[in-house]
Amino acid sequence: MPEPHLERLNSLPAEDARREFLKCCGSTTWAEGMIEQRPFANVESLKRTSVEVWSALEEKDWLEAFHSHPKIGEKKALAPPAAEAQTWAEQEQSGTSDAAEETIAELARLNRVYEEKFGFIFIVCATGKTSVEMLALLRGRLTNTPEQELRNAAAEQAKITDLRFNKLLNL
Repeated sequence: MPEPHLERLNSLPAEDARREFLKCCGSTTWAEGMIEQRPFANVESLKRTSVEVWSALEEKDWLEAFHSHPKIGEKKALAPPAAEAQTWAEQEQSGTSDAAEETIAELARLNRVYEEKFGFIFIVCATGKTSVEMLALLRGRLTNTPEQELRNAAAEQAKITDLRFNKLLNL
């Protein structure tokens, strides 16, 4: 039998379910795919389906999801997410809250370099990472090809989505 929060998600009208899914991942095509796959028997089924739907999307859908995130070290996303998703993003990036001024400045500079090179913002599952760790990851990923980096960013988004499902379902 599904958990109570999963039962609620399964039974929501499509528009309400879309809003809930978009808190976890900012791709409308992904959210629509998740709505179509309901009901989910359990959380594992939900998460497995999420990965399957995400993996089948086109680049434009991934980029839409990336735009729903604030840049590392910043507070506002390019495409404003739901208030709850904004709060989650701030919690996920809490490793930058006490960062040295030089680290924040370098994150901002390299975020610009990254975005100029790849055409989208640096996406990393920031939960549990310090600002120094995120800066090191950003530096390392700048050496990738655009194709490698798109795949890396998509994999990081999948991790973020998984963590946000835990929050959405109170797990």
